[in-house]
Amino acid sequence: MAKSLFGKPSLITRIAVGKAIGMLVGLAGFFTLPSLWPEADPLLRWGILFWYTTMGAIVGVFGVLDYHPVLRLPIPWWVRAPLLGAWLNFVLTFFAYNAMEKALMAITGQALSPFLFVVEGAVVGLVIGGLATWLGGEGRAAAEVIPDP
Repeated sequence: MAKSLFGKPSLITRIAVGKAIGMLVGLAGFFTLPSLWPEADPLLRWGILFWYTTMGAIVGVFGVLDYHPVLRLPIPWWVRAPLLGAWLNFVLTFFAYNAMEKALMAITGQALSPFLFVVEGAVVGLVIGGLATWLGGEGRAAAEVIPDP
């Protein structure tokens, strides 16, 4: 059974922690983007906020899957969470390539690959997954419903 800081593993705790950390990352992007790229569309700021909040929830939910049924291998949080974060930012970059390219050019002043956001997603996923696992546990125990008294 996976332990958590609060004693019993909890899916709700995992999701809440994931969303909270994701929202903090999103708020950091929301408030720093205007100083890094003044011409950025305001909707991009809101998109960053909502994107990372959603990423946190997804990483939190997937914490109950600590075993891959097809490969029949355990998947520790430090593999699962960065893969999810990287995958989500890959999909974002794939569909918004031009906007991400302009953002990197405005922020760094260099022509860099927008797929660097994939690495950033892996790091954010790792942080979210680590805190969600520490505070909310992981595995099947986190998904079990505790009956009412």
